Amino acid sequence: MIRNVHTRHIPNAGHLVDRITELWPSPPWPALVLDRPLGRGATGGHAFIRYRCTSYVPGQRIEFTFDPSIGLIGAHTFEAVPGGLRHTIVGSTRGWARLTWPLAIRHLHDALVEDLLDNAARAAGHPPLHPNRWSPWVRLLRALAKRKV
Repeated sequence: MIRNVHTRHIPNAGHLVDRITELWPSPPWPALVLDRPLGRGATGGHAFIRYRCTSYVPGQRIEFTFDPSIGLIGAHTFEAVPGGLRHTIVGSTRGWARLTWPLAIRHLHDALVEDLLDNAARAAGHPPLHPNRWSPWVRLLRALAKRKV
């Protein structure tokens, strides 16, 4: 079972939920691309991670359900919470994802989400005191991916 949560204190952050595609840290990460404007039914993803928007409450919450073909079964949400923003993944893995989630995807995901939350904090006028820094493992994984090893 996966339960992965990232929360950032950002005052009055509700309006940032609706700006997820604008705040997405691309570059350096693969762009978040949806087939239509953000809303229920929009499909897309980033890199090979595919999902569909299954719930959208403007200014409050977005939920994306993973396409099961990627080996992640479940959903991730981006939501305004009292005093900030939270990103949560709840689900499970199957197939190759049982190996790739703990070894690589989780680490890359964590770095991407922290970069996204840094962007959200900047957009709200509260730049992070300690911006996210990628771990040596994340830097190595990204270098290997560029080489397509």
